[in-house]
Amino acid sequence: MQELKKEEMYKIESIYAGWQESLLWSCMQGHMGRAWVDDIENPTAAEIWLGDFSYFAGDEQSAGAKELVRNIPEDYQSECALMVPQNEAWAKVMEQVYPGNSTRLTRYAMKKHSVHFEPEKLREYISRLPEGYTIRQIDEELYDKAVSERYSRDFCSQFRDCEDYLKRGLGFMVLYGDEPVGGASSYSIFTDGIEIELVTKEEHRRKGVALAAAARLILECLDRNLLPCWDAANLQSKRIAERLGFEFDQEYPTYAVRDYR
Repeated sequence: MQELKKEEMYKIESIYAGWQESLLWSCMQGHMGRAWVDDIENPTAAEIWLGDFSYFAGDEQSAGAKELVRNIPEDYQSECALMVPQNEAWAKVMEQVYPGNSTRLTRYAMKKHSVHFEPEKLREYISRLPEGYTIRQIDEELYDKAVSERYSRDFCSQFRDCEDYLKRGLGFMVLYGDEPVGGASSYSIFTDGIEIELVTKEEHRRKGVALAAAARLILECLDRNLLPCWDAANLQSKRIAERLGFEFDQEYPTYAVRDYR
């Protein structure tokens, strides 16, 4: 097993061909993320890791397949790793490698390109925020607040620092008075778009905070000619995405792996 350099990402393009996932694009385009292969000269199986997610593709019967599935970066600190198999054959490899500490979940992929947003409807969602709530683009001050709280850390966690986020990232936070209570931001970026991260503090949910923040971020993406992407972790997230204008693509399995060291 060996890690690819940014300039070597072309070697795994055929392995991930047709997989419509923005985090894969982020890595293969060299923006963020890391990749490993079973053979550096002639790769047949690969792992792409970005944030909390890893994606496995290629020949699951490769001699290095299980080694790839066991590979979790040493600097990864989260209590749970999310592993996505290309197909059911890879899913079986994951179940073999992590027989007692993995849980199979269902996630919901939304279509990436055939999306038609209605700006008027998005602006209406923003206007429905209750009195006392405002939306602000994430600046240096809000960046510091976002990374200081666990619930909002992933708004910016894939960027090196504040300077990097302000240069390459994009996001908005909803404030109640002066307190950030939710928002929508770029979990990751690729050449022509972003993957949306959406979070609201529990005590401020069911008030339209998430819907308004996501609508504001999508409008900004449209103004900048960026493609906003959405991957739903649950049915509630899927419903929000569909209200905003995203179209459902397909369900897919993900393995939540704990106690992986």
